[in-house]
Amino acid sequence: MAWVYLLLAGAFEISFTTAMRFTEGFTKLWPSLLVLALATVSIYFVTKASELIPLGTAYAAWGGIGAIGTVVIGILYFDEPMTLWRMVFLTTLILSIAGLKLVTD
Repeated sequence: MAWVYLLLAGAFEISFTTAMRFTEGFTKLWPSLLVLALATVSIYFVTKASELIPLGTAYAAWGGIGAIGTVVIGILYFDEPMTLWRMVFLTTLILSIAGLKLVTD
């Protein structure tokens, strides 16, 4: 169940980082409140996951899931570049998260 919490935390992290794009430097009220709400839920789930997974593993996986998802959203919806090197390093990140899962009890 801990990894399910971690996936949920990552999904909410992707959501709040994407929503940050619409805050205009936190000058728009509703997008800013949405970011804070989504970030709170994300932190809740990573906290739940870290009760059962070592904190360092949970934090690294959470950040990695969020980073991967945010880059993919940027490429798909915000016309950010999809370069060879970005894909190489994202693949490395994915493999690192998978490795952490494999070595964590």
